Amino acid sequence: MWLEGGAREAVHALKYAGLARVADDLAAAMSSMVLPGGEGAMLVPVPLGPRRLRQRGYNQSARLAQALGRRWHRPVAELLVRVRDTATQTALTPAARRANVAGAFEVRNEKCGMRSPPMQNSALRNPHSALVLVDDVFTTGATLAEAARVLECAGVTAVLAVTFGRAVLPDFS
Repeated sequence: MWLEGGAREAVHALKYAGLARVADDLAAAMSSMVLPGGEGAMLVPVPLGPRRLRQRGYNQSARLAQALGRRWHRPVAELLVRVRDTATQTALTPAARRANVAGAFEVRNEKCGMRSPPMQNSALRNPHSALVLVDDVFTTGATLAEAARVLECAGVTAVLAVTFGRAVLPDFS
């Protein structure tokens, strides 16, 4: 869905107005989609940096993943951690977005929440399970590509993604 009109307002309410319950409405709109990765898929929300998480009080992608997990009857695993805060990407060019998120994610250890070496996390060791990254908006794909790269470097063989909307990229010319 293109992020225009009511869809844009809903995402802004989720992200910036503190209306976490909007995640359920977005998930309802998405629930008719075919679940990427099939029945064995596990949902993985894209993490926020510590500063933005403190400001918002919740991670909108995690709320969306949890709402989708309930509708699709799939587990949600917070396998990634954002190891540094990144600049907001709304006014960045595609190249600047890629540079902004480069190295921003690492794999989280399931037992203690610390970053772990590859293949230590049991969710990463299951070759029959696709991991589906969940984010609210796809603009250039830089964030999802970096998160997928980290999971693939950790040994995951199938990383897919789902987002509520597709943003229109501003004209940078």
